[in-house]
Amino acid sequence: MCAIAIATSATAQNYSADDLLNRQIHSRAVEAMIWGMPAVNYERMLQAAIANGAQPNDVVYWSRPVDWRDQTLTPNPDTIYLNPFYDTSRGPVVLEIPPAEGDNSITGSVDDGWQNALADVGPAGEDKGKGGKYLLLPPGYQDEVPDGYIPLKSSTFRGFAILRSNLLSAGDADIAKAVEYGKRIKMYPLSQAGASPQTRYVDVYGKMFEATIPYDARFYEALDRWVQAEPWLTRDKAMIDMLKTLGIEKGKPIKPDEKTKRILADAAREAHAVIAMKYEAGFVPPYFPGTRWAVPLSKETLDGMASGFVDPNSYAIDGRAAMYHMAYFSAKHLGAGQFYLLAIADSAGRPLEGENNYRLRVPANAPVKLYWSATAYDRATHALIREMKWSSRGSNTPGLAKNAAGSVDIFFGPKAPAGKESNWVPTDPNGKFELLFRFYGPEQPLFDKSWKLLDVERINR
Repeated sequence: MCAIAIATSATAQNYSADDLLNRQIHSRAVEAMIWGMPAVNYERMLQAAIANGAQPNDVVYWSRPVDWRDQTLTPNPDTIYLNPFYDTSRGPVVLEIPPAEGDNSITGSVDDGWQNALADVGPAGEDKGKGGKYLLLPPGYQDEVPDGYIPLKSSTFRGFAILRSNLLSAGDADIAKAVEYGKRIKMYPLSQAGASPQTRYVDVYGKMFEATIPYDARFYEALDRWVQAEPWLTRDKAMIDMLKTLGIEKGKPIKPDEKTKRILADAAREAHAVIAMKYEAGFVPPYFPGTRWAVPLSKETLDGMASGFVDPNSYAIDGRAAMYHMAYFSAKHLGAGQFYLLAIADSAGRPLEGENNYRLRVPANAPVKLYWSATAYDRATHALIREMKWSSRGSNTPGLAKNAAGSVDIFFGPKAPAGKESNWVPTDPNGKFELLFRFYGPEQPLFDKSWKLLDVERINR
């Protein structure tokens, strides 16, 4: 014991009190970013909605498929989005989903503020396409649930639903039809259920919706807003003292001085590098053997997000951070309504560079009931590439050309190949990009891998 005490004392004497405190702020800030990524991701979307005139329990929507001004993480530019942001701090909230009718249906999920999935909705969800009234219950709710509702217990007061009103095509008539159907979604307090409640819809199409992750001191300001608004979960109480070191404490304003802001900014950059490293490591093994396509998230992470981390011996916050630094929302049952594959490299393993030209050949008979699409995102922000006139091409793109055997070639690069603009996705020659391939209404050949998505190939022109 004496030798240990002498060694500890000698080590401590190498640092001043300020040095030790600065090192503690830095290290705890790194861990706080990894732990708090899904909460800040949500908080950024909420603040973007508020900046565009929305309030809690409004339905934010885009009246056309999103363009680059929607700076959320990897949004889908081939659907009509409706995003209700719920707040149960004053009591339960009702989310009404309309029944599927003909070509109209909703694909989506309801998540709490941690982006843990509470339920899927629509044909692949709890209502099985019949429509239903989902009742969002605040933490600790004990009252009886009225008949006729699908109860969802939220661990947070606030959260959101990511709902897509599916498009038959991206033509104007089909877009208008999908918007009209989507606006049959309703959200209102349960206390107003018997009084013809009104839902407020806020159209944000064409407006800047800035929700990317800030890797500097602003991240911790957003995390502080979260801590002030939400209850502590038992599993997260170890973070209370950690966050106090950063000036984040319930009931007190965060007021970092300039030195602390510099430490936080440096820690944020380090945390970003750690998270990005874990994200890139997730591409091994690939989904299809011998390709670069992957679901870059561990089964432990996906299962935890879908179940609210019910396994007492698992809490995959590293994988969770990797997930929410590049995307938002989790599905209760990934693969039921939609499935996703990502690629950050071409067939030779080289990063996808916006200055180069690429071809993705999608084999015939893609295994989808609804549609497939391929979307390019900024590799640095994981948002749509800014200033591009469009960001994706898919099976519901008007004028998409097919090859003789039924396959489809999608081209990526700074300029369209001659005569191929309908099949081309523009990229920024000054940056890297990544690709996300969506399967809406995925079918069995995707999962048994009897159908295989080919790698992106670099081509010369």
